[in-house]
Amino acid sequence: MKIKLLLIALAIAGSCYAKDIKTVVLTTNPQMHCANCEKKIKDNIRFEKGIKSIKTNLEDKTITIEYDADKTNVPNIIKGFKKIKYEAKEVKPAPKKK
Repeated sequence: MKIKLLLIALAIAGSCYAKDIKTVVLTTNPQMHCANCEKKIKDNIRFEKGIKSIKTNLEDKTITIEYDADKTNVPNIIKGFKKIKYEAKEVKPAPKKK
């Protein structure tokens, strides 16, 4: 019985500390156009606080970043791009047609 109560208490405590993971899609200027650009972005932006994953798409020239919203936000991520001489801009999703 004590073990069950302990497990329930741990589950409740763990859910209180759940991370707020968000996703943002960015494009850069100059545009990411080759494997070297892609590597430069991934190798440097991954060190910004709160970044969980970085996925690049050379075809669309976009960067999709998952981040912990408790540790950073989109303006801070964009500042990280400035450190490596890129100007990043958020790509807003197209409005859904009814």
